[in-house]
Amino acid sequence: MKITTNAGLVLGGLLLAGLAACGGGGGSSTLAGESGSLRLALTDAPACGYDSVNITVEKVRVHQSSSAADADGGWSEVVLVPARRIDLLNLTNGVLDELGQTALPAGKYTQLRMVLAANTGASPLANSVKPTGGAEVALKTPSGQQSGVKANIDIDIAAGKLADFVLDFDACKSVVTAGNSGQYLLKPVVSVVPRFVSGVAGFVDLALLQPGTSVSVQQAGVVIKATPPDSTGKFMLQPVAPGTYTLVLAVPGRTTSVIINVTVASGTVTSVNASGTALNPPTSATGTLSGKAPVNTLVRSTQILSGGTVIEVAGRYVDSVTGAYSYVLPVGAPFVAPYVALPGALVFGPDSAAAGKYTLRASLDGFADKSATPSTLTAGPAVVTNFAFP
Repeated sequence: MKITTNAGLVLGGLLLAGLAACGGGGGSSTLAGESGSLRLALTDAPACGYDSVNITVEKVRVHQSSSAADADGGWSEVVLVPARRIDLLNLTNGVLDELGQTALPAGKYTQLRMVLAANTGASPLANSVKPTGGAEVALKTPSGQQSGVKANIDIDIAAGKLADFVLDFDACKSVVTAGNSGQYLLKPVVSVVPRFVSGVAGFVDLALLQPGTSVSVQQAGVVIKATPPDSTGKFMLQPVAPGTYTLVLAVPGRTTSVIINVTVASGTVTSVNASGTALNPPTSATGTLSGKAPVNTLVRSTQILSGGTVIEVAGRYVDSVTGAYSYVLPVGAPFVAPYVALPGALVFGPDSAAAGKYTLRASLDGFADKSATPSTLTAGPAVVTNFAFP
């Protein structure tokens, strides 16, 4: 498993970033006789092409040893009784599903496992997916997932304090197609972040309320938090750590809208616009980037704006059987605006130098990332790029 520290890219499992709670990062792993608490909630990013993505969570386990086995002692657990079946697509726009909390000895915790129930004869759709326009089918989970997907973490639990974290599930990247069999696999892509109050909010035009519309905040071309807008056109990206972000609106058949240098202050939700100035980028012709890569490869399509800002426009794991990927992307120039605080107005302009220019980036656990030669996309034949890893 490859763990990154920028809270964005996950290659093959759980990403846990920004996990320091109260207290320092060194010293003894246990403070005798003292205890704190861990509280966890679940939220989701957009899902592409699905009406529902259901998982059944039994418990979340944490341990002070990164090498502790499933049957070893010393585990602390947040147990859901009964196990809860959760539609991840209901957990967007800042909505959280409270998983619960537990008291545990103060100290440093270095391993987390999220345990899902198995699909069984009695509960064949405990974990399932419903493709848009299709029937609900079982979502196959790795055999090891029933003992919990293991990840190394770094959470300090301070005596008498509550460590409050959110598991942010990315359903789009986590659900992987399996050839033409009509089967889907679960490859969990989850970030775990403190429960910040801060975030980013705004509005998109109601004409953009369609499958595939996604609003995200990014740093260095890595998606930190994403959501679809709700039925009123409002989007809420929360929790988001204080900092500076690029906001990206991607809509099928529209040019990409970008707001650069969006500042998020502690304890504050930054509003980028009001409902009367909802984002409504112009239509655009589209082209296709496609190809193949080894199974378990994450392929992302990025653009470099004129000022050097990198954005991700699309990204998913390749098909788990064929290794194929395909993205339909706008060929028109992205529309870019510098962030200004309300009541100031955003002023968008086309970045003509970036029109149709995309760079594919492939990531496979255990190997250095690869970037393809930048492609200039047109409305003509698909641009095919294949990736191979040694």
